[in-house]
Amino acid sequence: MVDYWYRPPRVKVLEALSAIADERIHISGEKEAIVFSSDKSRKYRVKWNGGRGIVADDNGSKYRGYLGYPSIAFLMLKGLLPFDRELADALKGIPWREINEKFKSYRLTEAYIAEVLREKGISWSRTNSFIRKVLREIEKLKPYKIELD
Repeated sequence: MVDYWYRPPRVKVLEALSAIADERIHISGEKEAIVFSSDKSRKYRVKWNGGRGIVADDNGSKYRGYLGYPSIAFLMLKGLLPFDRELADALKGIPWREINEKFKSYRLTEAYIAEVLREKGISWSRTNSFIRKVLREIEKLKPYKIELD
């Protein structure tokens, strides 16, 4: 039986863009990567089967069953999910771990990030449109869980 990933929280799309902009993703082979947390205190493994199967050992993936930001970022780099360089650059340097721990709510984190982006000249309507686009593509892709080994 195929076990599909749950839809990720919206803010994980932005966290994935930030990981790419911060160059925290180290591709270690055609189908594997190591992704470092924003404060570099943790590293996550991502493994892909070359199709729709993917797995990572971040907390969201392991404990909540949703497609986590390391997997989203990997799929963006592989061209399977949309990527926006300007938005990614605007998210560069965001201390995600600190913000997530401070707000303890994805909704509040997203509101904070919206304000940060507005200050950088990125409209929330543009950001929101991109998030929705990525989430639609994830739903179309229907990624499923594989073993990490």
